[in-house]
Amino acid sequence: MRTDRPTSHALSRIEQEERVENTRLRTAEPARPSTSPRAAAATSTTEPAREQAAGPKQERAGTDAADMANVVEISALSEPPGQSGVGVVAPFDFALDRELWRWAPDDISLYLTRLPFVPVPVTVDMASALSDGENVRRATRDLLAPEPLVVGYACASGSFVDGAEGERRLHTSILDAGAPAAVTTSGALIRALEALGVRRIAVVTPYVDSVTERLLGYLGEFGVETVNSVGLGLLNHIWKVTYSEVVQAVRDADRPEAEAVFISCTNVLTYDIIAPLERTLGKPVLAANQVTMWGALNAIGRRAVANDQWLLEATDRTAA
Repeated sequence: MRTDRPTSHALSRIEQEERVENTRLRTAEPARPSTSPRAAAATSTTEPAREQAAGPKQERAGTDAADMANVVEISALSEPPGQSGVGVVAPFDFALDRELWRWAPDDISLYLTRLPFVPVPVTVDMASALSDGENVRRATRDLLAPEPLVVGYACASGSFVDGAEGERRLHTSILDAGAPAAVTTSGALIRALEALGVRRIAVVTPYVDSVTERLLGYLGEFGVETVNSVGLGLLNHIWKVTYSEVVQAVRDADRPEAEAVFISCTNVLTYDIIAPLERTLGKPVLAANQVTMWGALNAIGRRAVANDQWLLEATDRTAA
């Protein structure tokens, strides 16, 4: 009889299905830690390797976290760096803010403002307009909120156009507006010449002759003789004059009897060529922006920043 085969076959199929189901359930269950010696040995062998692989990353993460903690701690406990302010009143066309900053120490901030626009070329008329006392007082007051220790009037022609008396009026206008101390470019020039003991100079300007003559007359009021002068005759865009043009003008203006050379106008770039010219000529070379920053910083007991510039080195030795 063959009745046992279907039964046997049916049972066999059921058993197979149960085994498959049991196998699926066991696979789906989370693995349990093995307690067999072989499994324990395998675990003990692989764990150090994992720790070794993770070690550098964990160490770096720990170092980064420690560094960040230090940065936060320092920034939270340290005082911000101190600073002092120098106010600067400049002409409306002044384009050399960056040059002034080059003479400033790291802890000095410059607060700049500009005088009102005047629709005339660089002539005596413009210089006179830039020296208007009421405009200078208003510009000075605009600078006082951040509490500068000194206010400098950074314009050569505006401070010499009306002679020594005009320079004194400008100086007084700045003080009357509330500045704690005042400096003008042309006033600082006279103090620089006095500090160097210089009485005879050569002069370079970017101006037309009528403006240059006002400068020579101003110098004469203080007993300073101009042995020669060169003017470039420019009516605008003075800030575009190149270093090579300035160097050539200085060479043309210099004379053996000149004890120093002065380069006028705060819109003329000079910072990088002062020391090389001094080495070539063997005498001091003064520039409008240089004496302005030197005078302003001297007024608050500070030193302008530059290497090998005669004025700065000589006055440092005198102060010492």
